[in-house]
Amino acid sequence: MAIGVRIKKLKLKPRGKSLLTYKATYKFLAEGVHCEVLDFPGVLTCAQSLQEARTLLSGALVDMAETYLLSGDALPLPNPQLSDPEVDLEEPIYLILQGSTYVNITPIALAS
Repeated sequence: MAIGVRIKKLKLKPRGKSLLTYKATYKFLAEGVHCEVLDFPGVLTCAQSLQEARTLLSGALVDMAETYLLSGDALPLPNPQLSDPEVDLEEPIYLILQGSTYVNITPIALAS
């Protein structure tokens, strides 16, 4: 039997949320969709569909933000002036930062 971990965040004293708005870009290619966050270096991915690209890009943004913060680096400031004339679609992508005063980690059994 495999063992996993379920992380449950409990809000004891909400302190509010911070929201950063970056710019996501998408280019449609024969092989799929190439996407990146223009104003956050290193946040890029590719997918077969726009929906999948949006999901993967938001995950990549969170991963890079966590990496920056764990390394002690400041997050890049969003730059709404950035644009890429070569892409097919530009849209905002949001990074929501939320603090919590308690995290409960509970081991769970995974189906084999």
